[in-house]
Amino acid sequence: MELIIVVLFSLLLLLLPLTIFFTHWLLFSSKPKTQTVNHTSSVSVLPPGKMGWPLIGENLEYILMGRKGTPEKFIEDRMNKYSSQVFKTSLLGEKMAIFCGSKGNKFLFSNEFTLVQSWWPHSFDVIFPDLKTSIKEESKKMKAFLPKFLKPNSLQKYIGTMDLIAKEHLNMYWDQKDSVTVLPLVKKYMFSLACRLFLSIENVDYIAMFNDQFETVSAGILSLPINFPGTAYNRAIKASMFVRKKLLEIIKQRKIDVEQNKSSTQDLLSEMLNSPDEDGLFANEVDVTSKFSAMVIASYDAPGRALTFVMKYLAELPHVYDKVLEEQTEIAMSKGKEVLLNWEDIQQMRYSWNVVNEALRFVPPLQGSFREAITDFTFEGFFIPKGWKIYWNAYSTHANPNYFPDPKRFDPSRFEGKGPAPFTFVPFGGGPRMCPGMHLARVELLVFIHNLVTRFRWEKMIPNEKFTVDPQPRPANGLPVRLLPHKS
Repeated sequence: MELIIVVLFSLLLLLLPLTIFFTHWLLFSSKPKTQTVNHTSSVSVLPPGKMGWPLIGENLEYILMGRKGTPEKFIEDRMNKYSSQVFKTSLLGEKMAIFCGSKGNKFLFSNEFTLVQSWWPHSFDVIFPDLKTSIKEESKKMKAFLPKFLKPNSLQKYIGTMDLIAKEHLNMYWDQKDSVTVLPLVKKYMFSLACRLFLSIENVDYIAMFNDQFETVSAGILSLPINFPGTAYNRAIKASMFVRKKLLEIIKQRKIDVEQNKSSTQDLLSEMLNSPDEDGLFANEVDVTSKFSAMVIASYDAPGRALTFVMKYLAELPHVYDKVLEEQTEIAMSKGKEVLLNWEDIQQMRYSWNVVNEALRFVPPLQGSFREAITDFTFEGFFIPKGWKIYWNAYSTHANPNYFPDPKRFDPSRFEGKGPAPFTFVPFGGGPRMCPGMHLARVELLVFIHNLVTRFRWEKMIPNEKFTVDPQPRPANGLPVRLLPHKS
């Protein structure tokens, strides 16, 4: 069925440009192009750029750049052609301003809720339909409980659990294997970790069932929004309904257990249920299910992709791998064989974390995010009208030689000392909307790297494997590697 839809859509794409061209020519060819708008009795200049084809905008160019493995080229080309600070385009059917560079990042991150607010495409609202509170109120509620669970002080007590889960995962899926495909395996590990820490679920079959459904949701969030049986979007909607139904069952049972003093579980779900907002009100059950679904996806998908690219660069750069192995072996030798990792060990993994950061600079799992102008304002002399969508993209700084000299060279030393300048390294976003799970991501990535490099070296089985963005970054074949266990 999906093949039929793809064929029909391809035919539509072949015919649509001709139709649009003649429509556009008839309607607009006699009208002069302008870069200005009337605003409070004066003329204000919109950012430079182009909107692309009517209806289609520049979506096809943006998608094709990503699929070719050069997502930064869409941003770089327009920064060079129009402005290094801000340019206009049309994506996702919206008039959009792309903010660039550290100035653009600082402006957006510093003006959340005053000039801009978070925005997602309509498909996100359909897949997570119960997120109905205002974005500002939502942010306040999230801050009420997330810091308690995800701050370093709270995470310390879970490091031993993470270490055990990493060992179990490697024993089950990596040991005694000649080769593995990295991306699906590390995402499986991250998901099982999320189930343990967030929901206290340990049943392997139940975790596998949940994993399949969450993968379906994740694949459809930014897919072509055609709600027709068999499409990724339609499957995501159905999977989201299934997930929210199961979560609602878990929540109801959790409340019953608490009332009957049968449970003392302290996980993220308990924090969400038991933490009141500033007005002393508790979140309702249905509201929690959508919030929780979105957070689980964020907690395993992006870290899994990040870990995959760390492994890619460690395979390609033996001298970097050797330094990571040296650091992790020193930590392992300082402990008894059965002693689990602790907070002090994580703090010693400085070089390993620099390697992770450089991988995040090269291929940020969060390419960027959207905002919406909630009032008219100007930036760098250009007028941004109320209602316009805004997009910031990490590549405007991560791949910019003004901020990272020789940006195509993998160099973990960039993160030594004070590290990059403010607002230039933004894999976790910034401002009030900065990823609340950044500390969790650091710990879970380092714990897994420790266990992995002290067991194996690995070689890429496809030396020139390309990476693509569709819509998230991934190696085209999932990064198959040949495992080379260390000799005892």
